Amino acid sequence: QVQLVESGGGSVQAGGSLSLSCTASGEPDRLSRLNWMGWFRRPPGKKHEGVAKISTDGENRFYVGSVAGRFTIAQGNAKNTIYLQMNNLTHLDNAKYYCAAGVQDWYEGLRTDRVNFWGQGTQVTVSL
Repeated sequence: QVQLVESGGGSVQAGGSLSLSCTASGEPDRLSRLNWMGWFRRPPGKKHEGVAKISTDGENRFYVGSVAGRFTIAQGNAKNTIYLQMNNLTHLDNAKYYCAAGVQDWYEGLRTDRVNFWGQGTQVTVSL
């Protein structure tokens, strides 16, 4: 098994910034099979939606249109840690953010049915 632990999040006024981090842990052979790590979010009353992801070799990134240009996903020196820098936040970014990871080959998109591991989630609240 692979465990994903998020940190960061919190409350901020619209226009502000927050950052999230996620660290994957587990057996080395399980970790080595991960091909991507990323973020989903679940706004109040809605289903999970993709946010961003990065390949574990750091070569590829994908952002959904609503966050492109405002959010940046990055990989730490330890490849099992990723970060999400969120700038110019709006009330539409209000959600619980979940770290996710998958073993499939890279693809352009974010689908919940291609997630192999989920974190517990961390709340991001943006006030007007």
